[in-house]
Amino acid sequence: QVQLVESGGGLVQAGGSLRLSCAVSGNILRINLMGWYRQAPGKQRDLVAHITTGGSTNYSDSVKGRFTISRDNAKKMVYLQMNSLKPEDTAVYYCNVDLITWWNVQDNYWGQGTQVTVSS
Repeated sequence: QVQLVESGGGLVQAGGSLRLSCAVSGNILRINLMGWYRQAPGKQRDLVAHITTGGSTNYSDSVKGRFTISRDNAKKMVYLQMNSLKPEDTAVYYCNVDLITWWNVQDNYWGQGTQVTVSS
């Protein structure tokens, strides 16, 4: 079994900061791509950022320069530092990982989501 547990969401005023964390556990041989997505009410789930095993990153244009994704391979954690938050960043944020299990099966997993609300 593989589990992803997110934490760090909450309510913050515009201009503030939050740091999201995602812990990955289970029968994991290797974690490849790790990322964060978000879904606002009535909208589709969109990529926020992702990071490769080697540390290469990619960001959506809407968060470039404000958000930073990082990972700790030893701890099987991925983080999202969010600065200069705007009301339009309000959404449920989901952790996503692409990994290989002990049985050499490649699969993709989602966390349960954490709410981020930015007040104006």
